[in-house]
Amino acid sequence: YFIVIDDIWDSEAWDPIQSAFPENSLGSRVITTTRIHPVALATCSAKSKFVYRMKSLSPEDSRRLFLRRIFGSEEASPDTPREEEISVDILKKCGGMPLAIISIASLLAGEPASTWDYVRKTMGAMTDGDDVEKMKQILDLSYIHLPDHLKTCLLYVCMYPEDREIDKFDLLRQWVAEGFVITNGRLDAVDLAEKYFKELINMCMLEPGKIDDYNNEVLSCRVHDIILDLMRSKSSKENFIHVIDGSKDETGQIRRVAFHYNDKEDTGISGSINKGSLSHVRSVLLRRTSLVPRFQEFQYVRVLHLELELSSMDLVDLTGINRLFLLRYLKVAPLRPFGYSLKLPNKIGGLQQLETMDLDYASLEKYPSDIASLPWLSHLSSRANAEGGIALPDRIDRLTSLCTLEGVCIYRSSVENIKGLGKLTNLRKLAICSAKFRQTMEEEEEIMRVDALHSSICMLASNLRILTFGISSEVSMLDVGCWSSSSPFPQVSHIRELNLLCCEFEKCPEWIGQLHHLYKFLISVKEVADGFSIVARLPSLAYFKLVTFVKEEKEESVVIPGRGAFQALKHLIFHCEKVSLTFEEGAMPKLEKLDMQLRWDMTCEFLPVGIDHLQAGTLKEIWLRVHWHPSCPVEGSQDFDDDVCSAKCNDNCEHKEPVRRLLEGAFKPHHHTADISISFVDYCYVGDEFDEEDGDNELTSTDSSTSDEEDGDNESD
Repeated sequence: YFIVIDDIWDSEAWDPIQSAFPENSLGSRVITTTRIHPVALATCSAKSKFVYRMKSLSPEDSRRLFLRRIFGSEEASPDTPREEEISVDILKKCGGMPLAIISIASLLAGEPASTWDYVRKTMGAMTDGDDVEKMKQILDLSYIHLPDHLKTCLLYVCMYPEDREIDKFDLLRQWVAEGFVITNGRLDAVDLAEKYFKELINMCMLEPGKIDDYNNEVLSCRVHDIILDLMRSKSSKENFIHVIDGSKDETGQIRRVAFHYNDKEDTGISGSINKGSLSHVRSVLLRRTSLVPRFQEFQYVRVLHLELELSSMDLVDLTGINRLFLLRYLKVAPLRPFGYSLKLPNKIGGLQQLETMDLDYASLEKYPSDIASLPWLSHLSSRANAEGGIALPDRIDRLTSLCTLEGVCIYRSSVENIKGLGKLTNLRKLAICSAKFRQTMEEEEEIMRVDALHSSICMLASNLRILTFGISSEVSMLDVGCWSSSSPFPQVSHIRELNLLCCEFEKCPEWIGQLHHLYKFLISVKEVADGFSIVARLPSLAYFKLVTFVKEEKEESVVIPGRGAFQALKHLIFHCEKVSLTFEEGAMPKLEKLDMQLRWDMTCEFLPVGIDHLQAGTLKEIWLRVHWHPSCPVEGSQDFDDDVCSAKCNDNCEHKEPVRRLLEGAFKPHHHTADISISFVDYCYVGDEFDEEDGDNELTSTDSSTSDEEDGDNESD
C-alpha cells in the first residue's frame, strides 16, 4: 500500500494511526506531513534521514509571487525606489512562505507608500519564532487591517469544522441572518454579502473551493488551517463563537456555538446546557440528532443549522421551532445524501423574522399551513425532496420577498397557487420537480396546471435568473407543447440557466435563440431538426445538453458550422444516438468537454465527421457512451432461455471490443492528450418506465490506463 496522512499537529495523534500498520518490510510506504519538526521525527521513529523539510520559496520566486498579487503581473515593479526598498524588507520577513507573501501583498495592493512603510515597521517589531508562529503574526497583521464588517464575517467561519468546504450561499445567508450585513438601499442584503465574500477571497483570507467552470463563479470556500486556528483564538477571546468538541468545559454565556462532537455520550454537552451557559445562544451549528429537541427550547436562537447523520429510518422532529420567535435561518441537511423523515409544526406564523428555510433531502409533502404569513421569507428550498416535490403553500402570492423557491411540485399544487407564483416578482431562482404520480391525473387537470405555470413564468421572467425542471423518468415528463411557439420570456431576458430536460418538446423552440444571457442550457426533444442552429448563436452559452428521449428515434444529420457559432461553448453533452454530427473547421473553438451517446450498432459510417476540426489542445475530456440494447428476455419471463441468453451475451461481449477499437481509432489520433472514456450502457424498457443499467466502463487515456467511468454531467441538483 501507499498512504499519505496529511497535516499531523502532535505526536499523540500519530500513535493510534501507527498501530494500524504492520512492520513487515514488504515495501509499503506511509508519508506524513506536518509543520512541526518534532512531530515529523516522531512519525518515522526519530530516523531524521527520512524527514524531508520543504524548502521555502527562493527570493526570486517570492518577489514574482508578491508582484503578481499586487500588480497582476510578474513584470511590474513598485512605483518608487522607496517602495522597492520596502518590498525587499517585507519579503525578507515573510521568509519565503507563500501564504504570508500572498496575505501581505493583498493588504498592500492599491495602498499608498505610507501604508507600505507602516506594514514594514510593524513586521519589524514581530517576535522571532518558528515558521507557524511567524505566519500567524503576519496573518494577524492582515486581519487587523480588515474593515470591521469583514472581521466579523471572517470570524464567523469558526462555526465550521477544519478542512470543511463551506457552501457560499449558506454562508451569505447566515451573515445576513446574524445582522452582519447592513444594506444601504442600493443592494440586496445577499448581494452585499456576496461583495464581502469576494473581498475576503481577493485578500486570500478565504480560499476558493468549487468554481463554476462556465461562468467562473466561486460556489464554495475553504479556510486555511492556520487562518482558522488564528480566527478561533480571536473568537474565543472575544466570546464570539465557542466550538464544543469535548476537549474542554465551556463556561460563561455563549452567544454562538458549533458542536463538532463525536463522543457517543452527550453528557459533556448536556452539562453546558444544564449550567445555563447556552440559555442566550443565538446561533447554532449542530451535528447531533439527539440534541435537536434541546435547542428548540432556546428562545433567542436566530440561526439553526443542523448537519445530521441520518438515514431513511430517522425522524427529525422540529415541531418545537414555532417557539423560536427570533429565528431567521433554518437549514436541515444530512451529512450524506439520503432521504429522511421530517416533522414540522402545523403552523409557524409566529416566526415573523424567518428569512431562510432550507430542507435538503427531507421527506415532506407540504409546508406548515400559515407559512405564507412570513413577510421576510426570502429563500424556501426543499432540494432532492424524497417525496418527489412539495406542494406550493396556499396564498403563496403573499410571499413577495421570495428570491429562491426550490423543490416544488405543480402536480401536488392547486391551479390557484400555481397562478399565485406570478406575483412573486422578486423570484430569481425557481426549481420545479416532476412528480412520480403524474399518471393518476386527468389530462384536463394537467393542461390547466401547465397553462397556469406558463402564465406565471411570463410574469416572473424579467427577474428570473435560473429556471429548472428537475430530473425525472420519462413517465413524469411535463407536457409543455403550448410553450413551443409561445415564449415565457421577454425579448430582453436575463435568464442565465435554463433546464428543460423534463419537459416534452417536439423540437427546440425558436425563442431560445433570444436568450442572449443564457450560459447553461439543457433540453430534451423528440427531433433535433434545426435545434443546433437556434442555439448556436447564443453569445454566452458555455454548457449545452441535448437529449432525445424516444424509443423510435429519428435518423438525422446535423452540421455544426465553424464560424460564429458556439463561440463560448466549453461543454457539450449530446445524447442523440441516431443523429450524425459533422464538425466544420473551426467549430466550437473553446470546447473542453465532449459527452456523446452513440448507437449500439456503431460502424464507420455512423462516426462523427470532422473530429479533427475540434481544437486538440483545448479539448481535455471525451466521454463516449454506447447505448447498448440487451437482446435477452428478462429472467423468469415466458421467453427466457438460459442457454440462448448466455450465447447472446457472449456475442455482445465479443462485439464490444471492435466498437471500442473503432472509437479509439477515430478519436485518439486527433486528441491524444485528452482523457477518453468509452462505456457501454444498457437501457431497457419495463412497461412505460425507462431504466438504465450500467454496463462495463473503460477509461482510455494516453497511457492506456483503465478505471471506472467518470460522470459526464451532474444535473441532479
